[in-house]
Amino acid sequence: MPTALITGATAGIGAAFARRLAADAFSLVLVARDELRLAQAADQLKLRYGVDVEVLPADLATEEGLAKVEARLKDGVDLLVNNAGFGNPGRFPHVPVERELRMLKVHCEAVLRLTLAALPGMRERDRGAIVNVASVAAFFTRGTYGASKAWVVNFSESAANEVRNPRIKIMALCPGFVRTEFHQRASMDTSGIPGFLWLKADDVVREAMRDLAMGRRVSVPDLRYKAIVAVGRLVPRGLQSLVSNRIGR
Repeated sequence: MPTALITGATAGIGAAFARRLAADAFSLVLVARDELRLAQAADQLKLRYGVDVEVLPADLATEEGLAKVEARLKDGVDLLVNNAGFGNPGRFPHVPVERELRMLKVHCEAVLRLTLAALPGMRERDRGAIVNVASVAAFFTRGTYGASKAWVVNFSESAANEVRNPRIKIMALCPGFVRTEFHQRASMDTSGIPGFLWLKADDVVREAMRDLAMGRRVSVPDLRYKAIVAVGRLVPRGLQSLVSNRIGR
């Protein structure tokens, strides 16, 4: 039975990955900060799918938390889903620098270090996969959040190119607006976001797993967002900034 480790596994896209992979008969290692929610999620997954579920409470914004997850990955997993992430209330440059650095720790340093911890075992077994959850914001100018997700996309593509093994897949997942706890936790006003732009987490994960199986290095779920990204790459950066300032702030 293959094993998957998922960070940010108790809500949103992370929880959707846990459900999908449990249905696919993966043993799970769930990582999140909230130990109680981890235990509840594990119990539900065991009951519904009959799979083994290990819980690993860890805050990836801390050295202790990162080291704990790195150590578990070095024991070997078949699939790593780097999903942990968050948004900061407020706009650059008014967000306190401590919060911005915490975001970079989770979005960039954690993705780098956990990928490096998982890869040796995958290369030894000559198989494995890593999904790094980024965002459509990676393709637009959206403050520190968008910049950190742009790094995730570039890093994932670069890592896949360096590994050069079709049996070890590394992919950046770039969803658009997904109905999760993310926006509420970041105190974001989502009233200006059109209803047709919202995606369901389970649909995002379904498309992500399909793209991963096909060997794609960047996955943008849903035709609407594929079109938005394609158009965004053609328009001037100044116009991108204008649109970003008016939607989703």
